[in-house]
Amino acid sequence: MSKEKKVESDKQMEELAEDFIKSLKPYKNKAKVVFLKGELGAGKTTFTRGVLQVLGVKKNVTSPTFVLMKKYVLDNKDFKTLYHIDAYRLKEKDGDILGINNLEKHKANLIFIEWPERLYKKIPKEAVVINFLHGKLENERVVRFS
Repeated sequence: MSKEKKVESDKQMEELAEDFIKSLKPYKNKAKVVFLKGELGAGKTTFTRGVLQVLGVKKNVTSPTFVLMKKYVLDNKDFKTLYHIDAYRLKEKDGDILGINNLEKHKANLIFIEWPERLYKKIPKEAVVINFLHGKLENERVVRFS
């Protein structure tokens, strides 16, 4: 998968999400954590929706902004649960309240965290980081994988 991709539609974002999830492999003894960084409206939730569709989730996927965390049960050989967390309104200590440390201990968990900088002072070396940026055109987004 390329390190940077320009997308101009939800459909292209979903295709990018499909490529991403197909390349994602679980860790042997802990959850896979994916940090979704970017401004409001840059595509973080749209990307997550695409990942969940690829993983077979049929229900409507919306941002967990007001509920903070949503749990999706998966029928997947590698990952059994995806937790989608929106940390926009949180502080670092709130991660303990949500039980993120416990979620990170289970290798069948896939954890997507929007606004991770609110919960982590530094990026754990094993975290996958995806940056979402507004492009030059109105509907264009730039997605950078690191």
